[in-house]
Amino acid sequence: MTARIPGADEFTSRPMPRAELLRQISPALPLHRVDAERDGRVDALTYEVVRHRLWAITQEMGETLRRMSGSHVVTESNDFNFSVCDELGEQVQVGSYNIGLIGSMDLAITWTLRHRSDNPGIADGDMFLCNDPWIGGGLHQNDAAILAPIFHEGKLFGWTTAIAHQVDLGGPRPGSFSPSASDVFGEALPTPPIKVVRDGVLQRDVADAWVRRSRLPHLVGLDLRAKIAANKNAAEQILRLITKYGADTVKIVMRRMMDDAERRLRAKLATLPEGTWTAVGYQEQSRTGDRGLHAIKVAMTKEADRLVFDFRGTAGQTGIINCPYPGLRAGIVFTMLPLLAGDIPWAAGGLMRCFEIITDEDTITNASFPAAVGKGPFGPAWGSGNLVAEVLAKMLDAEPGHRSDVQSICNGTTDLCVVSGVDERGGGEKGFVSPIFDVMAGGYGAQVYHDGVDTGGRLIIPAARAPDVEMTEYLYPLVALWRREQTDSGGPGRQRGGMSGSVCYLPHPDQNCVLSLVVSGTGKVANQNVGLAGGYPGNSQLDLVVRGVERPRLAQAAAIPADLAELGGEIEVLPCEGESDFGPGDALYLHWQAGGGYGDPLLRPAGDVSDDVRQARVSAEAAREVYGVVLRAGEVDLIATEGTREKLRLRRAAGAGLSGTRLIPIGTPDLAELRRLDDNLAVRESPDGATVVCVHCGTEIGPLAGGAFTEALARRESAPSEAGPHIWHDPLEYVDAEVVFRQLCCPGCLTAVNSRVVPVGHPLPDDDYRNWA
Repeated sequence: MTARIPGADEFTSRPMPRAELLRQISPALPLHRVDAERDGRVDALTYEVVRHRLWAITQEMGETLRRMSGSHVVTESNDFNFSVCDELGEQVQVGSYNIGLIGSMDLAITWTLRHRSDNPGIADGDMFLCNDPWIGGGLHQNDAAILAPIFHEGKLFGWTTAIAHQVDLGGPRPGSFSPSASDVFGEALPTPPIKVVRDGVLQRDVADAWVRRSRLPHLVGLDLRAKIAANKNAAEQILRLITKYGADTVKIVMRRMMDDAERRLRAKLATLPEGTWTAVGYQEQSRTGDRGLHAIKVAMTKEADRLVFDFRGTAGQTGIINCPYPGLRAGIVFTMLPLLAGDIPWAAGGLMRCFEIITDEDTITNASFPAAVGKGPFGPAWGSGNLVAEVLAKMLDAEPGHRSDVQSICNGTTDLCVVSGVDERGGGEKGFVSPIFDVMAGGYGAQVYHDGVDTGGRLIIPAARAPDVEMTEYLYPLVALWRREQTDSGGPGRQRGGMSGSVCYLPHPDQNCVLSLVVSGTGKVANQNVGLAGGYPGNSQLDLVVRGVERPRLAQAAAIPADLAELGGEIEVLPCEGESDFGPGDALYLHWQAGGGYGDPLLRPAGDVSDDVRQARVSAEAAREVYGVVLRAGEVDLIATEGTREKLRLRRAAGAGLSGTRLIPIGTPDLAELRRLDDNLAVRESPDGATVVCVHCGTEIGPLAGGAFTEALARRESAPSEAGPHIWHDPLEYVDAEVVFRQLCCPGCLTAVNSRVVPVGHPLPDDDYRNWA
């Protein structure tokens, strides 16, 4: 842990009650406010018209930025977002781009109001630039926001914000990501809110200081101006809306939008079971040279119409795998909005009133300055979001009316690989830096009634896109050998997780110098994309450089190579956190993560497995070894399939120490009156208490109270490769901990109810369902 720096606490931000915030704003800053009692003055038609116009303004901000930006991140991958806020920064409407980027935008505005309203002041025509992860407005320093106040008749009416990932903002490594950093001073430096536009004029000294830190000043400068233009355009449209309907009317609509979102989410929460659900996940390799696993823990308690997320017990801050409090909050927000509020307008200010966070200080999910936080978004913030998705799914699965909303974990995180160097095509010597954004095409998690979407994108970036390969080849000295969906990558289950993909790049033929690589890949050992209700995780991430590719063999090839073996050469496995290079004669291979499965794969209809094999989603080998389905000449052999599935259940029994146990046949016991916990388990009430029962064979497993039944489940631990053909077979390549594929099964029929790749000693689930009478 790095030493604290005196005065650093001034640059932190936390939610605070509106009344307290008002006391900390300079009296010299007049605010436009309306009383809550005046809400009824706006009729329903006006409310809907103004609400939809505010939504449209937010979306148009995205189009403005995309048209003006020259950054691959923005124009091809939609790694940006926007919001419209009230005078105190509560978010009235957010965009459908990268949700993580708006999860703490209100905190950045709150800090600006508290610390900038007196000096240098907040006035009409001003805008503030910020990339400080401790203050908010982004998850790491590469997320740069422009905060723009809107004034009407001399009063601060509201704010708009525009934020986008910047490819490079300085630091020792291209792309501003430093796997060996020991603190934030080994990364791009954070900038608290600074006035970059004054009275409508871009401040050249501030803009020059901003772009001077970057290896790509032209792109950073374009993005800066594009975000300013997006805010300016939005402000003009909001002022026109005020001119038409009046400032009080528009503000009442804004307040009602947030109140309505809060009311609707609280009403949904009130219909869900009471209880506490827990999950534990891991970050791998805190920095270059580390071989550890670092735990993130969450216990979510649902009480009446609110949620409490308790992260106490999470590992202490270390290496680069840290995020400050705003990043943790963003991890919750970017999970909750699509999973719990998919049918509610995204007035994030209202939705965020429905949950509370409890967390220790100085942890990887609540790091103190000057911890290194470059990996915050796709490390601990996303890891926390995965765990939140898991506990939300378990809560939703226990309520029949919401089981259609359950989703296993999606691709889990991004596969970061930054390529940089000198572009020598055509005799040029132009420097470039580019993350490989093909990895945006992640697999979605399976649902109770549907398979996951193959290469569907990112749950946290609804509008995410994988870039056009030809555009990548045009911009950078790379040639794509292939980009394709990967057979067997989707998590096996009764419903299969969505497939991920792989991409293989060669240096351009004119490229003679070696290119640099920076890699970061959580999910290469303990999967981030876990399954639910016995469903298996999706594939583990894998990054390679193939040295000594046989180019003559490729030149003579009549088809795209089917696999890495056809390239020739020697394989170098890239670490979770580290640096490498590739040059002439090498190939870069990235295989990112898919979605987790739902339910035991031995329960998947054999015909569906046969269709998967026919469509190259599942291999014949995995059909037999994981799903227990035997195919002959493309058709299901029903007798052989029944026998194979029984053998696989018996193997689970033997591994759990139940050799010789007679399996109870899978059937349809009469459990119609029982309440379901998930796909496999139900609860039987009696005067002696609630007992968990297997819905497939009727076996009584154990008491529900405090999750005690988990101790009675059959437990089997085996090699991670048994989780599927694309689970990396040797965790010792990355970490020192012993890692296993753990399955918890019904002791009667050996149906899997929990399946995860975890380190030995991983705790059993201890979920606590309440009010089940």
